[in-house]
Amino acid sequence: MAVHKISIEDFEEDDYHLIAIHTSLEDYRLAYFLNRDLDICLSKNESDVQSLVKQGKTSFVRFTYEDENKIINWDLVQNKNEVVGIENIENRDLFSNSTNSFSSTAYLLPEYKKVDFLLKIGNAEKEININEIVSKINSIDNINMVYSVDVDKIKSKNNLIF
Repeated sequence: MAVHKISIEDFEEDDYHLIAIHTSLEDYRLAYFLNRDLDICLSKNESDVQSLVKQGKTSFVRFTYEDENKIINWDLVQNKNEVVGIENIENRDLFSNSTNSFSSTAYLLPEYKKVDFLLKIGNAEKEININEIVSKINSIDNINMVYSVDVDKIKSKNNLIF
């Protein structure tokens, strides 16, 4: 029987660009401005990006667009979300069996806690100019900062598989 060895280089990684966006805009307004200025058609995806964190389960809002002509996938995902949980306390005292609710912030990419939204552009090796897209996004009002993220330096890149 023949032995087949598979090396890690045999697996092709999904090529994508990632743009970090700092803004106070709501998600639907940001999607509108991106559609207008980048000539794309982002729409709210029915399935949000689910994530399980220590505090509980949360989901991040996602807008998608699939350019069928150029075969490019665009995903706008929020990076921050509130996790609301309920903690049961079973003590034998005056406040026995009371429940406390808590709220904490969860991040899709925890190493970029100050980033509000992430724009993931998939299957776009030579089709787009990333610097041009960053400058177009930066010209939108109420955008504080925009920059390209080096995908190889992200520790939690498994969170970007959707």
